Amino acid sequence: MSSPACTFDTPTMTMTMTATTTPYADGFAMPIRTAPHDATLLAWPVRRELWGEHLYAAKEEWAQTIRAIAAFEPVTVIANPGDADEVREHCGDVDLQEIPIDDSWVRDSGPIYVLDGKGRRAMVHFRFNGWGERYRPYERDADVPRVLAERTGTRRYVSTVNVEGGGISVDGEGTLITTRQYLANENRNPGMSEAEIAAELRATLGIEKVIWLEHGLVEDRDTDGHSDNVVQFVRPGVVLLQMAPSPENPNWERCRENRALLEGATDARGRTLEVVEMSVLPYAEFEGESYVVPYVNYYPVNGGIIAPAVGEDDAAGFALLGELFPDRRVVGVPSVLQAYGGGGIGCITQQVPAGRPIP
Repeated sequence: MSSPACTFDTPTMTMTMTATTTPYADGFAMPIRTAPHDATLLAWPVRRELWGEHLYAAKEEWAQTIRAIAAFEPVTVIANPGDADEVREHCGDVDLQEIPIDDSWVRDSGPIYVLDGKGRRAMVHFRFNGWGERYRPYERDADVPRVLAERTGTRRYVSTVNVEGGGISVDGEGTLITTRQYLANENRNPGMSEAEIAAELRATLGIEKVIWLEHGLVEDRDTDGHSDNVVQFVRPGVVLLQMAPSPENPNWERCRENRALLEGATDARGRTLEVVEMSVLPYAEFEGESYVVPYVNYYPVNGGIIAPAVGEDDAAGFALLGELFPDRRVVGVPSVLQAYGGGGIGCITQQVPAGRPIP
């Protein structure tokens, strides 16, 4: 493994500041996923109620993703106390944070990091309620950002609004794309208007404009249509949009509606968005059922793109990703168990953008 373990430059102090101001007021904003990373966070699979007899296979798939990312940048694995030896056996030399957790989808339950113009990094701790109270318990997952903030001496801004990282895509210049199906859902942010949610996104992530899609994929029932399965910013002004391969696909109309909306939208800087279509939408078969595995839910790392490897559609999906990111190497990793569990590569990872953590 070519990358050293990441320790987040952890200071000797164990306490950290819980900010009483807002990131926006202090000059912080969320960068685009493709911005340079100091590390990637993942959480080791643990929920036996979800995985059942497939728990070991899920761990193997997570380990392959971890090893692929570690070839490009440091990785920190959050694991239940007592699982450290198992993680090391599967993954090798990674930074380990033993923290009690309920599940393994750190994109949604973990911290979201923000940067200021001075190269400083803080975190936002959003409310997390187990995807609209679908999966309990979730209280330990919801507490992970607090524990990480204390261990790494990182300033933590606390929000009472539910924002799951898989439900948003940002361009790093003030624009955010999400879906009404998820973020305006009464099971996430009851009683809040879209304007109130947008105001909180401005205060916490530095967002000046929210572009609302109506829905995610039909198959995305667990998360109520997260945006990372349908759209992702390639760079400011350019988005990769999932399309359905044929009118027979149940997502045909939804994808066409998303395309029309995005083509008519402008970003926070007034630019018309360039929409690049991902026309392949693979499905994986597992135990007699079919699970969608969109290539749009890729994960960018320093110098690379980690993409789901499914089968015969991989060549076409990887080719488009390679065209969009000519300076990055596209690496495929198995993602069938992730799809079975309700997510993908983008859902099990969370970037730690390059910066100096401040208390």
